[in-house]
Amino acid sequence: MEERHISQSFSVHLVSWQDREPLLRLVRTEVFICEQGVTPELEWDELDQLCQHALAFNAAGDAVGCGRIIQEGHIGRMAVLPEWRGKGVGSALLQLLLDYARSRNFTQVGLNAQVQVVPFYRRFGFHEVGEIFMDANIPHIRMQLQL
Repeated sequence: MEERHISQSFSVHLVSWQDREPLLRLVRTEVFICEQGVTPELEWDELDQLCQHALAFNAAGDAVGCGRIIQEGHIGRMAVLPEWRGKGVGSALLQLLLDYARSRNFTQVGLNAQVQVVPFYRRFGFHEVGEIFMDANIPHIRMQLQL
């Protein structure tokens, strides 16, 4: 498990679905299913077992955020528990996934951003591609980044 200490309050790690499924499910259930109303049928897919996941832990060892990247370079399922937003957790998770993509010689990565978080991804150099579309009843837009 690759670890990166970001601050005294949290750290981010590359993990596998097989090793950390319960913790990944906990964060995504809280954010996507409970908070945003995504149905379990839309949230859980067969890709989880094939992805590289990133997981953030607080100092007590509790999971507070996550994200994933599939082999084709698509980043997704970025989620941070509400009480941890605005503290750098999302940035640390995204940076870890981008570093992973670069280490695998990806030339670009893409993601489907919820419209309200487009400015977050722009700070990392992502740009919008195409039109706004609905996914799980939430407006999204495709974004890409050349590595």
